[in-house]
Amino acid sequence: MIVARSITEVARETNSVVTVGTFDGVHRAHQEIVREVVLRAKQNAGRSVVITFDPHPKEVVASKRGPVQLLTTIDERIELLNRQQIDLLVIIPFTYEFSQQTSREFYERTVVGRIGVSEVVVGYDHTFGRNREGGIEELVRMGEQQNFSVFALPPFSVDGEIVSSTRVRNALLRGEIEHATTLLGHEYQLSGAVVVGDRRGTTLGYPTANIRPKSDKKLVPANGVYLVGVEVEGRHYHGMMNIGVRPTLTAGLQETIEVHIFDFADDIYGERITVSFLRKLRDEQKFASLQDLVSQLHEDKAQSLKYLAKSSSPKEK
Repeated sequence: MIVARSITEVARETNSVVTVGTFDGVHRAHQEIVREVVLRAKQNAGRSVVITFDPHPKEVVASKRGPVQLLTTIDERIELLNRQQIDLLVIIPFTYEFSQQTSREFYERTVVGRIGVSEVVVGYDHTFGRNREGGIEELVRMGEQQNFSVFALPPFSVDGEIVSSTRVRNALLRGEIEHATTLLGHEYQLSGAVVVGDRRGTTLGYPTANIRPKSDKKLVPANGVYLVGVEVEGRHYHGMMNIGVRPTLTAGLQETIEVHIFDFADDIYGERITVSFLRKLRDEQKFASLQDLVSQLHEDKAQSLKYLAKSSSPKEK
C-alpha cells in the first residue's frame, strides 16, 4: 500500500475505484466497503484508493456531541487499512478552510481533478462536504456529469446490530470489550509512553507500567480491570490493566492507566507500549485493606491465566 500524505504526491489515474471517509476504528462495516473497492478495482484492472483525513474532521469543526473520542489515531488507521490490500491511501490534511468546500467542489477538485475516478464506493449513510450537505443522491448526479459510477453498500450488521463507530464507542465506554471486538473485527488498542508512577504496585507484588496515551483524543474504555495483550520492545505479553482512580491506594482524585505485565521485569520507562483489550475482568472497587486488594489481584490473575489457557489468542506468549 502506498501512503500519500499530500494530494500533490498522487498521480492521476482515471481507472481508480475510490472510497472517501474518516474510517475511525476501521470496523467491520468499513472493512466491507474497502473490500468492495479492492474487488471492483481488480475486476477492472484499476487502482483501489481510500481517501481519509487527518486530523479527524471533528477535531477541526466544533461538534455539539461533546469532546472528540477517537477509536484510532492516524497511525493506527494506516496500519489497519494496510491489512485490506488497497493500492493507495491518500491522507488529506483537514483544515477549517478545507471543510468549507461544498460537496461538489471537493469531488471536482480532489477526486475527479487530482486523483481520477471511474467508480466511487460508499456506505449506505455516506455524507460529505460542507455541513455534510452531500448524500448518495447528490453523488450519483455528480457521477452522471463527471463520468463515474456510484455503488452504495447496504448496512452491515452483526447479530442484527448495524455496525458503526458510534456503537463501538458506546460499547467501549460501557466496558463491553468483547462486544466492541466483535463490531471492530479486531482488538481495540491503546498506545502511549511509560511514565513514572508512585511505585505502589511494586510494594504489593504487582508492579505496573503507567501509560500516558499518545493522543489525548483517544477513547479510553470505562474504568475497571481488564485482561490485555501487551506489546513492548517488539515482544508480546499478557497482563492486567487498571483504568481508574485506584480508590484503595489514593484519594481517588486522578485517573491512571496502568498495566501489570505477566512474567516481565524490565525497566521500560520512556518506552512506547501498546495494549490490546481482550476482556473486562471486573469493575474498579475500593477494598477495606491492602490485603484484600492483593487477594483480589491474585484472583484477577488466576482468572486471566485460566481464560488465556482456553484461548487461541495469537498474542499468547
